[in-house]
Amino acid sequence: MTLIPEYRFDTFDEASADFLVSIGVKGIILDIDNTLEPYENALPGERVISWLASLKERGISASFVSNNGRDRVMLFNGKLKLPAYYKAGKPFTKNIRRAMVRMGTSRDDTILMGDQIFTDVLAAHLEGIRAVLVPPIKDKRDPITRFKRILERPILEKYERKSKNASRL
Repeated sequence: MTLIPEYRFDTFDEASADFLVSIGVKGIILDIDNTLEPYENALPGERVISWLASLKERGISASFVSNNGRDRVMLFNGKLKLPAYYKAGKPFTKNIRRAMVRMGTSRDDTILMGDQIFTDVLAAHLEGIRAVLVPPIKDKRDPITRFKRILERPILEKYERKSKNASRL
């Protein structure tokens, strides 16, 4: 098991529906905060809504699996009405499995997208699915998050080296 994500994009919507279909994705599990919207945005913006619609048009199911609380997740998901799991306990995988069952997907055709290596990428890999990492939209400045971001740097550098070597082939 590795902490290195399979894919990395600058924003969530760079992982287009066409790209996801091309790599065999039928279901995507999404973190909310700092992946799709900053913490202070209670509702999904037009970019998020449009991107999710493009996924649906291509037959890709989506679910939210967030470590945030019930009120935050339910408010964000209010109009979207996607399967949603709050206080998910990532990197533990119970709610990832629940999301996959609800979407009708398997490990082979599900991917997880998030902004943190030690919760999102680790959870994906513990469950045996691929991970997409995006940088945090607006990074929290609390000491724990700053410390985790320092620990993530060597992993991100390894991803960059791996990607650079793969592109030379």
